[in-house]
Amino acid sequence: MAKNFRMIGKTLYGLEDLLAKELQDLGASHVEKGVRNVSFEGDTGFMYKANLCCRTAIKILKPIAVFNVFKEDDLYKKIYDIPWEHYMSCDGTLAVDSSVFSKTFTHSHYISLKVKDAIVDRFRDKEGERPNIDLDHPTLRVNVHIDRKICTVSLDSSGGSLHKRGYRTETGIAPLNEVLAAGMILLSGWNGQCDFLDPMCGSGTLLTEAAMIAGNIPPNLNKDEFGFETWPDFDVDLYELIEEAALKKVKDFPFKIRGFDRDSKMVQKARVNIKNANLQEFIEV
Repeated sequence: MAKNFRMIGKTLYGLEDLLAKELQDLGASHVEKGVRNVSFEGDTGFMYKANLCCRTAIKILKPIAVFNVFKEDDLYKKIYDIPWEHYMSCDGTLAVDSSVFSKTFTHSHYISLKVKDAIVDRFRDKEGERPNIDLDHPTLRVNVHIDRKICTVSLDSSGGSLHKRGYRTETGIAPLNEVLAAGMILLSGWNGQCDFLDPMCGSGTLLTEAAMIAGNIPPNLNKDEFGFETWPDFDVDLYELIEEAALKKVKDFPFKIRGFDRDSKMVQKARVNIKNANLQEFIEV
């Protein structure tokens, strides 16, 4: 039986209740709401499922260390002591994201650089080589969160933000975040049991998210790659089983989803995005 572990789902402020319900409905245990986050427990398969199926999550993080930090040297030493060779090889690439809420540590970019130094120094000291930095498509993305004196170090299982579903290649001047769009629809109470109309549809984000909600389609089905896919322990067979099970829960939608926009160029962009999501038979623009 697979072992459960703690995870953190990051979301937008105000969507915590929605994400908590999503996780509970998917089968998570010990779900606890925070501010812009929800903590929960599940196994590796559930981590894959949460990334694939959560509409209101921005990231799914897997904490690997929690410790107190009082000064920079504490941070460097404790990051250095983590066995990073278990999570990546020296010929891989690395990126570090940080967030800080502390009087002692006030600059997130500096914290990221300090953490990066500790990781690459460990590899250099133990293996004679060091991983390179790749901020866009790293082998391993590390998340560091410092709240006053408590530092949580996590592996980012999502990679790029989960709001980047993969279907939106065309946008306008101010595109609507996909996670926010899904949250707006869910907060409205619409559950796919009647028609849906967006009279100012822009590039079609609300329309696309509505169609996926109505059809119970996994929102991140079109995402290019999740962070966990480059981890040493990635189980491709397990992921394919999770994806297949999610697709079996897709349902028919007998109602109409329609969008309008006064800008003909935006109408064309919406149609492209909807086609990218393979939803053109369900949505009329």
